Amino acid sequence: MADKRDYYEVLGVAKSADDAEIKKAYRSLAKQYHPDMHPGDAEAEAKFKEVGEAYAVLSDPEKRQQYDRFGHAAFDPAAGGGGGFGGFSDFGGFSGFGDIFSSFFGGGGGGGATRNGPEDGDDILLRLTLTFEEAVFGCKQDITYNHIEACSACHGTGAAAGTHPETCATCRGTGQVTVQQQTPFGAIRSARPCSACGGRGKTIKEPCKECNGRAYVKVTRKKTVTIPEGIDNGERIRLTGEGDAGRRGGLPGDLYIEMRVKPHAFFKRDGRDLFCEIPVTFAEAALGAEIDVPLPDGTTAKHEIPEGTQTGTAFTLRGKGVKELRSQRHGNLVFTVTVEVPKGLTQKQKDLLTAFAESCGEKNNEKKSSFFKKIFK
Repeated sequence: MADKRDYYEVLGVAKSADDAEIKKAYRSLAKQYHPDMHPGDAEAEAKFKEVGEAYAVLSDPEKRQQYDRFGHAAFDPAAGGGGGFGGFSDFGGFSGFGDIFSSFFGGGGGGGATRNGPEDGDDILLRLTLTFEEAVFGCKQDITYNHIEACSACHGTGAAAGTHPETCATCRGTGQVTVQQQTPFGAIRSARPCSACGGRGKTIKEPCKECNGRAYVKVTRKKTVTIPEGIDNGERIRLTGEGDAGRRGGLPGDLYIEMRVKPHAFFKRDGRDLFCEIPVTFAEAALGAEIDVPLPDGTTAKHEIPEGTQTGTAFTLRGKGVKELRSQRHGNLVFTVTVEVPKGLTQKQKDLLTAFAESCGEKNNEKKSSFFKKIFK
């Protein structure tokens, strides 16, 4: 059994995973590799069996305990069955799989895996690119995506008009057959998908020409969706029941739309707060002034900056940020002042600035001298 993969690796969970995590991982992988989704694909069928085998062990507290202690040797007859499980015979010919699939796909009885019960459809993930303004203020977007739905010609039966699927005579509708092999350690029974019906429990004599007997077809759907105000990059909206169709009475999957928001040239966003830099003149910073602060909706807000404002000073406009998607409360807009040094001065302006500098006298020079002494000390 050295060629077997670790069961935790098969399900993609940590060894510390609880029952709910194991169950969730199994459901996702079983749907992904289900033979109905990959007809004739031997590799997918092998993965489907591997996932089922891993879940049969990890979902059973006693078997999981033995596996954690002895690994695959716990169920290897040649290794003495680890904790005394007697090899795979303790699986009852993989009859444990029947209970697993019954709970997820609605299979019934017979002590084996069936594919006759309800199966929920797969979810679909679509990524949508928005501008900064579309994300902040919300919008309507037209989307196009592919999904699987029941064939309209045969209404999801796979059979041509006027005919219907018949119960498989080989497996009698269970979708699986039991085979028994003699080994040096005794008889080993195992359940396998019925080859006559492909594990479906039904046979179709006259396949539907539209879907070639598959019962389901992939179609392109167009839809207009409403993007809520305040949605952020990476967030998703969920459209219930808009994913792939369920099978045999199963529920349809959901459509998830994930947002990719383009950056803005002026504003930076962090959650519901916005940040920006606003230039002011030397005179405005020195004397104080009322300045216009741009807002994301294209308007401006008045704000007083005090005299002596330095470059890098931050001010907050409360409630002028983005509306949060869940709380519906607006964040803040934080702007940082950058003082612009004038260029291209006239001689008169230079003279005035020189006079201003001289008027500062030795006090300014002392401050500068103290600064350099501090950093070179």
